[in-house]
Amino acid sequence: MRTPFLLLLSLSALLPAQEVVAPTPERTGEPRGANSGDYNIVQDWEFGYRFRTVDGDLGKYRSDVNYGNGVRLLSSRLLLRSRDGKGRWFDELSLFTQGLGNDPYETATLRFSKNRLYRYDGAWRSSQYYNPALTISSGQHAMDTTRRIQDHDFTLFPQSRIKFFAGFSRVSQQGPALATVNLFDGARGDEFPLFANIDRRQNELRVGNELVLLGIRINWMQSWEFYRENSPLLLNAPSSGANPSDRTSLSSYSSKDPIEGLTPSFRLNLFRERSENWAFNGRFTYSAGRRDFAFDESAVGVDRFGAARNQQTLVSGNARRPIATGAATLSFFPHSRFTITNHTAYNSTRMEGDSYYQQLQNGTLDSAAIHFQYLGIRLVTNVTDGTFQATRWLLLRGGYQYSQREVDSVQQVEIEGFPAGQRNSQQNRLHTGLLGFRLQPLKSLTLAADGEVGRQDKPFYPTSDKDYQGYSARARWKSGPWQLSAMLRSSANLNSASLFSHSARLRQFTSDGSWNPRSWMSLDAGYAQLHLATATGIAYFLPTGLVQGQQSIFLSNLHTAHLGWRVSIRERVDLYAGLAISKDTGAGSGARPTLLPAFAAVQAYPMDFDAPLARISVKLHTKLRWNAGYQFYRYRDDLFASQNYRAHTGYTSVLWTF
Repeated sequence: MRTPFLLLLSLSALLPAQEVVAPTPERTGEPRGANSGDYNIVQDWEFGYRFRTVDGDLGKYRSDVNYGNGVRLLSSRLLLRSRDGKGRWFDELSLFTQGLGNDPYETATLRFSKNRLYRYDGAWRSSQYYNPALTISSGQHAMDTTRRIQDHDFTLFPQSRIKFFAGFSRVSQQGPALATVNLFDGARGDEFPLFANIDRRQNELRVGNELVLLGIRINWMQSWEFYRENSPLLLNAPSSGANPSDRTSLSSYSSKDPIEGLTPSFRLNLFRERSENWAFNGRFTYSAGRRDFAFDESAVGVDRFGAARNQQTLVSGNARRPIATGAATLSFFPHSRFTITNHTAYNSTRMEGDSYYQQLQNGTLDSAAIHFQYLGIRLVTNVTDGTFQATRWLLLRGGYQYSQREVDSVQQVEIEGFPAGQRNSQQNRLHTGLLGFRLQPLKSLTLAADGEVGRQDKPFYPTSDKDYQGYSARARWKSGPWQLSAMLRSSANLNSASLFSHSARLRQFTSDGSWNPRSWMSLDAGYAQLHLATATGIAYFLPTGLVQGQQSIFLSNLHTAHLGWRVSIRERVDLYAGLAISKDTGAGSGARPTLLPAFAAVQAYPMDFDAPLARISVKLHTKLRWNAGYQFYRYRDDLFASQNYRAHTGYTSVLWTF
């Protein structure tokens, strides 16, 4: 169990799948399409117009939703299939798009293939990310970038025992941003806003093959990943900083940080299954990343004492990051009711190279340098588990996991003017026990429960898992038009060290239900609740000196609910109404104040987010539909009231099959 990952999974599960009001899920035309020559064609295109009005913080709305005004190709679908499976150039072609025409989230996927000869899969995505700069950064940390992702995969002889693969991927992120830099006198200096031009690009080429040899399926892939980033920081005009009352000021600043890297990698998968007695699966990957970097910063200004400063910082070096992983899974089936699985995994990550940090005071030529040489992490994990089908209605499972991690580092230092390597090493071990069952007392009812207890010695970080346990229970019932499900999860971690102590508790409850009494009507609803409490020791500096013995506390009580109702009237008018509500009540009455009131203000984050919607789709003709929808967003939080907003969004469109 890993608490941070569980938290992310829990949060994603709690947020209901509230669909966007457009495009419409309804279709037009014949479901089986129309025949034209040797092909069957299915297609529909939804053209429409979006509108929005926002009352409140437009920047926060853009960071949450970001839908705007304008004409859109809301969605499109094109399917061509060979009627006899013997098309001239292809046997199947499919094209799907959504949001084209400047929606913040645009997608397009394309596939075409010919039986037993080739298959091509392509995908393109564009996402506009807007960070409006929270109040805590005084509006000086903002980003307005567009990330574009494309993937192309080609398979030769896709249905044969010998296949060949080739592919290409590209990821780019570009756009303006704001950043800050702290200069002169360290933590007692000042923060200065800077303009950043974000430019990040990543390309990957890959080739591979799959074949069956002596009953073993072998799949391998070789890839080369190229990465480049060049996002300079500039000062547009002389600045007095975030604190204009002090003497610290900056008259000129420039920073260049170009990075280039290449990561060749190799992946091998082996699979062998023999009769019904055993199965084997092996995986091995190796990558040899290499990166060259150079950082050049020049700053001219005045420090807090009024003295002129002319400072230059140079960082350069090269780094190699070889990563090797291997895993083998062996499963035995001694009986039709009994399965034993053993999984062993090995991971080795090394970072090695020569890096050099130098800071020059151009007026005095004073300098400081730090060298880095090596960091290595090795992890070995072995898991053995088994399942036993005791009866038709009872399944038992249990297991044990052992992990050992070792971290080594070497930093170059100077001793009496001579360079030397300072080596550090640390190990830790994790023991975990697993136990669970699945029970089906009735054909319509399924119950399941799992428990996990782990103990780790010498965790590396105060927030790492040490003494932890996690439990979960699930229930599912289905009868006729009714379907209900519920899940309860609880986890806790306690990590006490000589310097800090950390504890985290998580409780999660989710429930979902649906009712489909008729083919023309359905109802879906759900409720979820998440309680999270963490307390971690902190130490920080004030003008009076070092402060210790305090805790950073965060408390959350997040409640979410969703409701959706669909109805079709005489197969001509389709209506949908939905509601999604998220509410975090914060600490409630259980808040424990810290020693500083400023910390108590951020122990919790009370907020409300509501998003009701309604949609109508009217069938005007067998091949034509008119659609319209409206969605309302309301966001409110107590910590930063300036971020609250209300937004009205909607659309109207025509769905056409031709």
